Amino acid sequence: MNGLDPAACYRALTTRDSRFDGRFFTAVKTTRIYCRPICPARAPRFENCTFYPTAAAAQEAGFRPCLRCRPETSPSLAPWRGTSVTVSRALALIADGLLDAEDASVDVLAGRLGVGDRQLRRLFQQHLGASPVAVAQTRRVLFARQLIHESSLSMAEVALASGFGSVRRFNAVFQSLYGRPPGVMRRARTAPVASAVPVVTLLIPYRPPYDWDALVAWLAARALTGLEHVEPGRYLRAFTNAWGQGAVEVAPAPGLDGLRATLRVSDVRMLPSVVAQVRRVFDVGADVEAIRAHLSTDALLAPLFAARPGLRAPGGWDGFELAVRAILGQQVTTAAARQLGQRLLDTQGESLDPALTGDARLLRAFPRPEALATADLTGMGMPAARARALSQLAAAAVADPTLFQPGPSLADTVARFTRLPGIGEWTAQYIALRAVRETDAFPASDVALLRAATKPGGPRPTPEALLQRAEAWSPWRAYAAQHLWTSVALQAREPRQAPPAPARTRARSSRTDAPPSTAPSRRNAHA
Repeated sequence: MNGLDPAACYRALTTRDSRFDGRFFTAVKTTRIYCRPICPARAPRFENCTFYPTAAAAQEAGFRPCLRCRPETSPSLAPWRGTSVTVSRALALIADGLLDAEDASVDVLAGRLGVGDRQLRRLFQQHLGASPVAVAQTRRVLFARQLIHESSLSMAEVALASGFGSVRRFNAVFQSLYGRPPGVMRRARTAPVASAVPVVTLLIPYRPPYDWDALVAWLAARALTGLEHVEPGRYLRAFTNAWGQGAVEVAPAPGLDGLRATLRVSDVRMLPSVVAQVRRVFDVGADVEAIRAHLSTDALLAPLFAARPGLRAPGGWDGFELAVRAILGQQVTTAAARQLGQRLLDTQGESLDPALTGDARLLRAFPRPEALATADLTGMGMPAARARALSQLAAAAVADPTLFQPGPSLADTVARFTRLPGIGEWTAQYIALRAVRETDAFPASDVALLRAATKPGGPRPTPEALLQRAEAWSPWRAYAAQHLWTSVALQAREPRQAPPAPARTRARSSRTDAPPSTAPSRRNAHA
């Protein structure tokens, strides 16, 4: 049923095997409650259990979430481990709130993906066991549950923050689902506290292992002063969006498989999108076990996954910001790209009030597309063609707010970017990987990837040859690229046994998309 083996699921349930947390949910017919496999409650009888691949499927079948194991804290609320890239992209759009607006519909969602609404509903039922609307509603309900348990927001603020639109609708859904108003579910320790700036600390779970050190090193190498601050144990940044301004601090949660994100926002309606951005940057939704099982069959990748099993593919905080940084990084080193980004932030960034961000080091937000579209970018130390490319990118982002959201296919996404001046295949693949979160994006022409794929003493493969070899890595080529980039960075940090022989000319090589301390380069340095 639903592609799940009931006997295997029941064994995992009775042993409370944490490896299956988030992979399925158990619905109990006698209590009409659904639980995580690690629920501390006594295991029900096998004949009373029905197993669902997602929380949305269980909820759509008429079951309500367990109050003890709290399905909203599962490692992946809308897991995707199937083969339909259409469903994967639809889930990303739902996470961005596409079905939260009053005028939203499955027809609009299907149109964005290039399929019919009936086909999309069929795919959701086949792979997730629930409709797109049920997935979106479950997402809102479980996020509201998390805010009730983990924050001191008032019920009205929780209703707005979780996308219900009105307190009446919020109360009605909770009364129908739980048989009680939402206020009675709040613990005494999280009673509402008046605050000029709403501050919320949430647990963002992931499935271990998780290589925090590698990810935070990647962020540190690209951090812009005033916008971000990176320490070994935490990451801070300021941001703006259509609702207002804010700041976030992210750090590992001690003793838990998750991250603690403390968010300060000027409007609680910012919270869903900001949480989605944190999840994207820190790649908490990756099923590293499934990715490793698929890619470790390749002799080149197997030792890399064995060395760093928890390595993630960092994402961009914002699609426009990531694309700007990628263009700034063309033909220069990462350090030079960072300097250009700093100059852009200092001259065009939006000033923030430290009282709002909660940290005097967070003073500016990255410039919005509206600001860069009309800004004079000459005199910033970059080629005029690159400045024009940034202006035209900003104009395109203003004209099309969906520019950096998933489309019908990876090819469609890449083509969408390559039509913009100053963006070639490499940059488009990189934007698709970091910003759109296309797991199959792969910039095959990157010199560091070609170097990592070169056999000792052998010739360097061509981009075409590397792309052909990477066909077997699909649909996880982005993670293969991340491991290859990281391996090149680690090799660059290793001490040499002897100084290099003097050369008559300086070699030109590609800066890798990897943590800092790699060799200097002049091409494809991305921030």
